[in-house]
Amino acid sequence: MLDIIGIPVLTDNYVWLAHDADSGETAVIDPAVAGPVLEAATSRNWKITQILNTHWHPDHVGGNADIVAATGAKVTGPKGEAAKIPHISRAVGEGDEVRIGTHVARVIDCPAHTAGHIAFAFEGALFAGDTLFAMGCGRLFEGTAEQMHAALAKFMALPARTLVYCAHEYTQSNARFALTVEPDNEALVKRAEAVDRLRSRGEPTVPFSLAMEAATNPFVRAGSVEELARRRAAKDSFRG
Repeated sequence: MLDIIGIPVLTDNYVWLAHDADSGETAVIDPAVAGPVLEAATSRNWKITQILNTHWHPDHVGGNADIVAATGAKVTGPKGEAAKIPHISRAVGEGDEVRIGTHVARVIDCPAHTAGHIAFAFEGALFAGDTLFAMGCGRLFEGTAEQMHAALAKFMALPARTLVYCAHEYTQSNARFALTVEPDNEALVKRAEAVDRLRSRGEPTVPFSLAMEAATNPFVRAGSVEELARRRAAKDSFRG
């Protein structure tokens, strides 16, 4: 397995460092900023060799330039958004492979949050960007509910034990919304209580397993595109 650590930055972002001990390679996933990422790598004597971007939003690529300047890292990002990714050196899409040392990821096209959003699926680890959150999914800024439904189906076809490394700490709000959809879901009630305990101690709720999403995520559990669309619209106006 890759050695993966999360770096909380900005208000609620996570930047991920994924390290392969055998080769010494380290990838940064969705660096919103550079400073804390470089500090975290230096403190572990990890050499950053590449950046993986899931989509073009500034809170996912804002650190690219400074990290490249400091380390010479190569940047991999989505084909459909290559023009918007700073310092991109490789553009990838569905079915392409990305490597961190001997660890191989399959690129998954998952447009919905943005038009060219991708994810990186390693064995046991999914870097999902802003497509899948704990008990939630991304806003449909540039895509459709149909695209999101299809993207989530691709994710859920991965092994249930896969851990999801998303880019935001949205879990507590997502849990509160999910309870309005399925108030009698015992697994959801217990998970929401566990999340409240974690956040009261300032602890992260990410990563999480796809198995947990299958049991508690109202967007993954939506039975149709129309149902997902209704739930996404409701979440957009939810204040909780």
